[in-house]
Amino acid sequence: MLEHSDFKENERDLRGVPSLSLAYLGDGVYEVLVREYLVACVGCNPHEIHKKALEYVSAPAQAAAVKKIMEHLTEEENSVFRRGRNTKVHAIPKSATAEQYHAATGLECLFGYLYLTGQNRRIGELFDIITGE
Repeated sequence: MLEHSDFKENERDLRGVPSLSLAYLGDGVYEVLVREYLVACVGCNPHEIHKKALEYVSAPAQAAAVKKIMEHLTEEENSVFRRGRNTKVHAIPKSATAEQYHAATGLECLFGYLYLTGQNRRIGELFDIITGE
């Protein structure tokens, strides 16, 4: 089984990981962050948390999140984001524009990359910017 620490030593190995795979992983990382944040801040029942989570995890919401963090990204992080944003996707949901969906994919790719390289502190810093903490 692959452990995220496997990439800590050699980030160049991530160049061989498809962008959509990084985005898939990053989607899960972002979802957990949102759920953790909402449980800590909202503390309501699961149905309410789920409804509130949709305000964070939808493609339009993630595209808005990207705008909040762009000026805080390092050159390397910006490169990973662009790699994800520019990836060809197979379908775009009706609830988002193509631009929003690509930005959301870039955000997820970035969070997947940061997770695989063991940069959990950085993930937290960026998520704090997104949530305004």
